[in-house]
Amino acid sequence: MARALRVREMTLEEMGVIQRLARSRTEAHRMVERARIISMSMEGRLAPTIAKEVGICEAMVRTWIRRFNEKGAKGLEDERRSGHPARYTAEDVGEVIAASLTKPLDLGLPFSSWTLDRLEAYLNEEKGIAMKRSRIGEVLLSEGLRWRSQETWFGERVDPEFSEKRGPSPSSTRTHLRAV
Repeated sequence: MARALRVREMTLEEMGVIQRLARSRTEAHRMVERARIISMSMEGRLAPTIAKEVGICEAMVRTWIRRFNEKGAKGLEDERRSGHPARYTAEDVGEVIAASLTKPLDLGLPFSSWTLDRLEAYLNEEKGIAMKRSRIGEVLLSEGLRWRSQETWFGERVDPEFSEKRGPSPSSTRTHLRAV
């Protein structure tokens, strides 16, 4: 018959960490659950009993006990998982943010404000960063920058000499008489 899996002998420091984690109300739920598993095993309970009480499968209980036995309290933390590598480097993201915070006129461009399409074209042509419009928006939002969805005619005009350049109003527009 196979020997029951039990937690190894612990130091007083490890016992303190496990007890603190098992009773915590502020730690992540997964860490509290794993510490409870170790604590119950320390009390002499077997994997099937622990699994029923915690509400997970026996295999997971055994996994956490083994990891604790090998690595101590550090073994209860999540291990690094594999995944797709980042598509854009930190330097690329920095370039996007720097360009969006720079006035287009300062870069010698013929417009006074950015749109996502203009920013995408600039980054692709001038900086060689082939980032999609939607991703540029996500990067800016993650940095706390909000994008204006449309320009408005209300408020101060961009060109202070607009009225002189525009010229007089057309003759079809009525002049308003002032009340005395």
